[in-house]
Amino acid sequence: MKRETLAIADAAVFHQAEFESMPSPAALRARLPLSATAAATVAAGRQTLAEILTRRDPRLLVAIGPCSIHDIDAGLDYARRLQQLAEELSDTLFLVMRAYFEKPRTTTGWKGLINDPGMDDSFRIADGMAQARRFLLRVNEMGLPAATEVLDPISPQYLGDLVSWAAIGARTTESQVHRELSSALPMPVGFKNGTDGGVEAAVNAIVSASRPHAFLGIDAEGRAAVVRSRGNAYGHLVLRGGGGRPNYDTVSVAMAEKALVKAGLQPNIVIDCSHGNSYKRHDMQPLVLDDVVQQLCRGNRSIVGAMVESFLEAGNQPIPADLSQLRYGCSVTDACVDWATTEDMLRRAAAELREARSRRQAA
Repeated sequence: MKRETLAIADAAVFHQAEFESMPSPAALRARLPLSATAAATVAAGRQTLAEILTRRDPRLLVAIGPCSIHDIDAGLDYARRLQQLAEELSDTLFLVMRAYFEKPRTTTGWKGLINDPGMDDSFRIADGMAQARRFLLRVNEMGLPAATEVLDPISPQYLGDLVSWAAIGARTTESQVHRELSSALPMPVGFKNGTDGGVEAAVNAIVSASRPHAFLGIDAEGRAAVVRSRGNAYGHLVLRGGGGRPNYDTVSVAMAEKALVKAGLQPNIVIDCSHGNSYKRHDMQPLVLDDVVQQLCRGNRSIVGAMVESFLEAGNQPIPADLSQLRYGCSVTDACVDWATTEDMLRRAAAELREARSRRQAA
């Protein structure tokens, strides 16, 4: 990759050491084109999610998968298993695979596959972007829709055509850049409540993203451009806990509903079963999902989805100096439930929702 060294005129103002050129979004898409099968999966995924958000599809969205993708082979292994489970449970659940390539850090740490695919501080970002696109192509070609967090405002130009659902994280929900970007994204977007647990910033973000905007971005050729958006009508709230307490309980959900309605929004809520809602304990996620399902069985109409952090093996692991020592299928970021637990919690949720639906139809 060509490197262009900067002549730094004023070290007090400019701290860049160098620039490294990236292939344009158009060039990467030409190298890794969207296949007809993948395009059909993305289109069907977005349409189904829109129908869930507008109550034309009664199923529960479940965005589930590893906290982050660090091993392509393990990620695809997981995707193949999830695709089979998605077919089995498709009458009550709509499963979308988490494929997170960018990780926000409170201070420092591994920033994800795109930023550092080698997990060795080599920061081969062009390679990471290509690996992420290749992974999304493979997942969508299995017929499994993909979900990701939008952290860097440039990445969607490279990957957005392969994503059916996007999340804006708790740290970026207040960001004007991400609200503007979301207004132009072609898929439904979930805005997480703030790290303090409050929903006001996320509600404001949904309103903002629903409106047209003009903002700076890049075009398909990688040139700086003014982006003019039409607004995204499918923004919704993700409750992830915060401030040391969960917010998936019936009272918190009811208060979130009121905040959405007061802002003139459809009360669409997704419950993140991890993070603050599980006190950052992966083994608590099944209990959170059980509670969500019980709320739905009792007649809740605002909960439209859930998020679960799940991988092949339970827990997480630090990144070792010798990468050959990494445990296959175990997260290197947040701890996840294992595959056996994943199957059990999803099958149980589907069965309870199926039974509740049968009772309502018989009444």
